[in-house]
Amino acid sequence: MRRARRRLRVATWNINSLRLRAPLLHRLIDSLDPDVLCLQETKVPDPLFPADVPTALGFPFVAFRGMKGYNGVAILSRLPFEVQAGGPDWCSKGDCRHLEVRLLPPDTAPVELHDFYVPAGGDVPDRAENPKFGHKLDFLAEATEWFAARPRRRTILAGDLNVAPLEHDVWSHRQLLKVVSHTPVETTALTRWLATGFTDAVRRFVPETEKHFTWWSYRNQDWRRSDRGRRLDHVWVSHDLAPRLKRQITLKDARDWPQTSDHVPVCVEIEI
Repeated sequence: MRRARRRLRVATWNINSLRLRAPLLHRLIDSLDPDVLCLQETKVPDPLFPADVPTALGFPFVAFRGMKGYNGVAILSRLPFEVQAGGPDWCSKGDCRHLEVRLLPPDTAPVELHDFYVPAGGDVPDRAENPKFGHKLDFLAEATEWFAARPRRRTILAGDLNVAPLEHDVWSHRQLLKVVSHTPVETTALTRWLATGFTDAVRRFVPETEKHFTWWSYRNQDWRRSDRGRRLDHVWVSHDLAPRLKRQITLKDARDWPQTSDHVPVCVEIEI
């Protein structure tokens, strides 16, 4: 018997403090109407996670991994899911950068979903001078190796991957080649991870020749006018799901919300 298909909307947002910016989630949901929302940089330890927030927003299924002050990921869902335990402790740091769940949509097969927050890497693109940069490269390498060893079917990966891999994922390819997030060693590493069996969902709709950003620095007061952005937030899908992608929305206006994150939400709609 052939399974029915349904539309699934998955959104990702580096919220940069869940407790500070929880009121903005109403605006995100009104704009994108996601079925699943992946959050990064929640910055809240698990015992203090505001469990009433997802319920009030209409998301009864929640998973989170957090720590005090930084990092942290959470998945809010209207669909039931099973949390997949036993994943890697990336770089043996226990720093709450990954969640995996198995979405259980009615009348169709499960979907594997990963929520990632890749290390930013500090300011100096040199492993010897900057341990944070080395950590980032090691994280990307471990993730690539782990996914390369796993079958890839009905899988979605979303999050702040902290790399702008393509020339037009940054405001100036030439000027940012030595800036962390767009150095050749990082872009090569992320491309290798993507090549383990994923399709870049957003670039299915936005040509690689077109500039497209999801992050603008707080230091840039008139961010829209200068538009010195980078595409750090991504949604990938396994190749079997790529033909079923219907659209993407990058909610650029969210960068103008009061007390907002320096990242904007990204959402893809897919037929599963």
